[in-house]
Amino acid sequence: MSKIISIHSYRGGTGKSNTSANIATLLAAEGRRVGVVDTDIMSPGIHVLFGLNEDAMQYSLNDYLWGKCDIKQTAHDVTPAGVTGTIFLISSSIKVGEITRILREGYDPGLLTDGFHSLMEKMNLDALVIDTHPGLNEETILSIAISDALAIILRPDQQDFQGTAITVEVARKLDIPRMALIVNKAPTVLDFEALQKQVERTYNADVAAILPHSDEMMILGSAGVFVTRYPDHTITQRLKKAAALLMS
Repeated sequence: MSKIISIHSYRGGTGKSNTSANIATLLAAEGRRVGVVDTDIMSPGIHVLFGLNEDAMQYSLNDYLWGKCDIKQTAHDVTPAGVTGTIFLISSSIKVGEITRILREGYDPGLLTDGFHSLMEKMNLDALVIDTHPGLNEETILSIAISDALAIILRPDQQDFQGTAITVEVARKLDIPRMALIVNKAPTVLDFEALQKQVERTYNADVAAILPHSDEMMILGSAGVFVTRYPDHTITQRLKKAAALLMS
């Protein structure tokens, strides 16, 4: 059964795009056809992880929103070597002029949800992973509302804790079928079991994974998808469990 999975965080800098790329890759590694949409139109970045540059991007999500192309034409095959399934990336434009046009003119958020359903059908996708814009705005709420599963990324930080409470409340009002939390960049000196209990008690929601701070992740510096570079790493194994939970 195909699923729409939104990956969200209330604040920027949580590792949301990295998590989106890694979960999408893990799903594709099991033979699935997976779409990844970067809806962070004001500051796109997930294309960097998959090595998609501007020259190879004939059409972007912006072109679809402006009526220049069909949503299917924005899908670029970015499947990493060795992955048995397929990953199609729908990236927002990385051209300064097109980003400023979006900021100046805006767009119809309803086109996004229409496009998501069209992608699922036309590309015969098993999963569509939506890398949302941080915080809560109209397009983010629409994306979350049509999702079968929502992963909320937070760090063990008081500002993240407060912002996440707002997102959790909104998700409950939208009656999302499955919601889970992923705690990222947790210092290794923390008691992870105690941290998980604290987070689950705070939000009355499942923790899909606690991901430790990783020097390997920092050194990689978004120059690739982590789970393909470090298949045996603790982070990879924990993300596998999170991906399975979101697809279940």
